[in-house]
Amino acid sequence: MPIYEYRCRQCNHIFDAFQKVGEDGAELKCPACATLKPEKLFSSFAAPGSEISEGGYTAGAGCGSHGAFT
Repeated sequence: MPIYEYRCRQCNHIFDAFQKVGEDGAELKCPACATLKPEKLFSSFAAPGSEISEGGYTAGAGCGSHGAFT
């Protein structure tokens, strides 16, 4: 199951939640204040073999290669 990031509309608390793909979070409660229906945030993701650079994600050479192509 993917991890999604949410922000409470009432207290602005940011938290993560495991959810099935396609669930909207309507049943979620803020862990800080128990307000229902937090806002789903847009989060970037890291894929195996990707590296974070100043401009965003760039493709890497793969796991364990440290950028060296063989």
